[in-house]
Amino acid sequence: MSGAPLSYLGSAGSKAHQVVPLTWFALIVSTATCLIFAALIVAAVRRGRAEGDVVAAQAVIRGGNGLRWIFVSLILAAVPIAVMLVWTMIAIARTGVPPAHPALVLDVTPQQFWWRIRYRGALPSDTFTTANEIHIPVGAKVLVRLNSPDVIHSFWVPSLSGKTDAIPGQNNVTWLEASRPGRFRGQCAEFCGAEHARMGFEVVAQSPADFEAWRRGQLRSAPRPVTTEQVRGLAIVEYRCSLCHSVRGTIAGAGSAPDLTHLMSRATIAAAQLPNNPGSLRGWIEDPQARKPGTQMPNQHLDAAQLNDLTAYLGTLK
Repeated sequence: MSGAPLSYLGSAGSKAHQVVPLTWFALIVSTATCLIFAALIVAAVRRGRAEGDVVAAQAVIRGGNGLRWIFVSLILAAVPIAVMLVWTMIAIARTGVPPAHPALVLDVTPQQFWWRIRYRGALPSDTFTTANEIHIPVGAKVLVRLNSPDVIHSFWVPSLSGKTDAIPGQNNVTWLEASRPGRFRGQCAEFCGAEHARMGFEVVAQSPADFEAWRRGQLRSAPRPVTTEQVRGLAIVEYRCSLCHSVRGTIAGAGSAPDLTHLMSRATIAAAQLPNNPGSLRGWIEDPQARKPGTQMPNQHLDAAQLNDLTAYLGTLK
């Protein structure tokens, strides 16, 4: 079950390790409470029927076992509640404070309806922006700074971290740490508009060496087109796509939509809704509203030849 998308019953990082046992405890106590109450209700109904179909009205009087049942049930309920209260305070104390010296700092900006991730380096030349896919090294504490330019969103990677809201005009922080390599699904957990349910992302935990290789690759500018189709595709990007997107190394430099410089290095497109393959990419460009109604990307009304040229160029952005 822990391997299922958005599963909160398994952990893959030190922060989630503190929360998952508490979650299991609360789930078990809640389930047991519901089963006990259901069993008592069924027993009471059967006992009433066994004494006859017609039950005369009885006045409420003191005495008997009624109050004893209430007192005992309150005491039994107070014990797990007290345990969960103390346990929750301990978990918050261990996970709520961001690391003082993080190995990596990310500026994550959720917006309708995708995720902008900015990796800050020691120098401006070491800083780059990507979208909808967060790469982190295994074993490193990563500080995540959240801010929203439009409405309230919520950053949630259940296998690694709890929910933290991104609020316009306010900087909130959280942190991640993965204990093993893998891909972990994230999701916006605060209703933010028509495509809230399709506003996902992925956290990719890699070995430090693999992460460093990925980071160096992301710093490179887009390669120059080689074939005639790729040249025409670049012209379409600079003439049409540059109104919203950016591709480093070209005149496309807008920032209201995802950076496409290394588009094909990502496993998914459309905020983790579609696999990043030629068929999905072509269909997404051809009619984004058909695949994600309400998305901010408009239909460019490209003909077949233009679509072929554009996908030929985008395929080089690795």
